[in-house]
Amino acid sequence: MEKNLMVKQICFTGIVMRAYKYRLYPSKKQEELLNHHLWLSKELWNQILAEVKSRYEKEKKFPSKKELRELVKGKGLFSQVAQELVDRLLDAVKRKITMKKKGIKAGFPRFKSVNKMKSIVYPQFGFSLDKKLSVTSFGEIAIRKHREIKGAIKTLTIKREASGKFFAIFTAEEEKAEPKQNNGPAVGIDLGLMNFAALSDKSAIKNPHHLEKWQEKLAKIQRKLSKKQKRSKNRGKARTKVARLHEKIANIRKDFLHKTANSLLSKYSLLALEDLRIKEMAMQGHGKNINDAAWNMFVHILCYKAESAGCRVVFVDPKNTTKACSSCGEITEKSLYERIHKCQNCGLSIDRDLNASINILTRATAGMTGSNACGDEKIFSS
Repeated sequence: MEKNLMVKQICFTGIVMRAYKYRLYPSKKQEELLNHHLWLSKELWNQILAEVKSRYEKEKKFPSKKELRELVKGKGLFSQVAQELVDRLLDAVKRKITMKKKGIKAGFPRFKSVNKMKSIVYPQFGFSLDKKLSVTSFGEIAIRKHREIKGAIKTLTIKREASGKFFAIFTAEEEKAEPKQNNGPAVGIDLGLMNFAALSDKSAIKNPHHLEKWQEKLAKIQRKLSKKQKRSKNRGKARTKVARLHEKIANIRKDFLHKTANSLLSKYSLLALEDLRIKEMAMQGHGKNINDAAWNMFVHILCYKAESAGCRVVFVDPKNTTKACSSCGEITEKSLYERIHKCQNCGLSIDRDLNASINILTRATAGMTGSNACGDEKIFSS
């Protein structure tokens, strides 16, 4: 296989972990208790972080997990929730050390404010799920269980969003199901901003510009927020309004991405895309529009859905996919604003995005045997 290809390779045996997210409807008393436990978690995180930093400054070594777990005993949290905080902090420290050894700049874990501590994690015990969610310390909480959980539940995370809404996120262990038979054609996909995606079969997916549709309303409530007195109750209410509108836009965006991915995976058996460095592209220009289009999220959704849809996702080197002629291969320089590819060599004249999508498909299918062997599962670069 050519070096510029990266294939989403799939194994259909073994165990897979899946996450299930449900809306919680705590009573006022339960909500106060949940917020209090998040505050306790924040205080405990800051305490153990201070101990880690102090020990390192004095002895040039970090305290052990056992020492930190002794430190968090009897602090008002369920024992496993407190222990999970220790594990989370030590994992963050280990990641920082590992990245530093690789020469990658990484910051040390930070002290948290109450707004930065968003979740309480039950890693094994302390909860059960039936018609309601029963949780140690909070009792039975009303839950909207819109779908059944498959497999054995392993962990529970209770998360408070910026909008003030609470959600329960379960991870469940289940066996991988046999994939569907998909005998559809192959397609090249060129992600863009004018159109969300141009496909090599001459079809296109319109860019809905989610943020643009709500920008006027968002600006209005953000102006109101900026006029509120800091640390006042009115400012808190205004902040919640802004957060809820951002949440609404994010939900609309996710809905579009999931539906688009489902539509593509039902039609095609092989989907070829460019291996784009999306974060770098966003920093270089058009970052607001690129983040609104959410290419990274779309690619991630496409890849994990492809596993059960019996499809393959292939990534190719993006170099010159727009400049190269899809008919003869001649390189034609063009600015970003030139929307038509005109080849001086063979005379081909087509839409530049369609030309790019054909090149992407050609690179993805050149010399491929159709193997689906198990191996590395690199999804995308960012």
